[in-house]
Amino acid sequence: MTEQNTNEETLQFDTMQIMEMIPHRYPFMLVDRITECVPGKYSKGYKNLTFNEPFFQGHFPGNPIMPGVLQAEAMAQLGAGILMTMPEYKGKLVVYAGIDNCRFKRIVRPGDRLDMEVELVKVKGPIIKSHGKAMVDGKLAVEADMIFSVV
Repeated sequence: MTEQNTNEETLQFDTMQIMEMIPHRYPFMLVDRITECVPGKYSKGYKNLTFNEPFFQGHFPGNPIMPGVLQAEAMAQLGAGILMTMPEYKGKLVVYAGIDNCRFKRIVRPGDRLDMEVELVKVKGPIIKSHGKAMVDGKLAVEADMIFSVV
């Protein structure tokens, strides 16, 4: 991912601040904290997973696994945070327009911390291309190229 440039402003956001940026709420808010964000460039953050997550109850009983689609959604929410720090997108709704090259490499379970990084690759008007990856204990869990649309 992108290395931080010392001339760029790096921001951090807690859960309450994230809820001011994106419309997601429990049980679909999948970012607990944004630890690093350079507007228009990249962000890093995480989701702490507990056994109390509603999806673990049915996916799968006796063998709880975070659904891959929710791992991708968590990265998308982190990516939306990058855009919401940019004046031209502030207050707008960011939605998925596509996912390419998505690969799941590791099972994510209760007790894991899903550490995520999303980098903006190309911004062209309301269409944004990005690359994201998420790790557990430093090991790759999921990686994808994501396309967002600002509506």
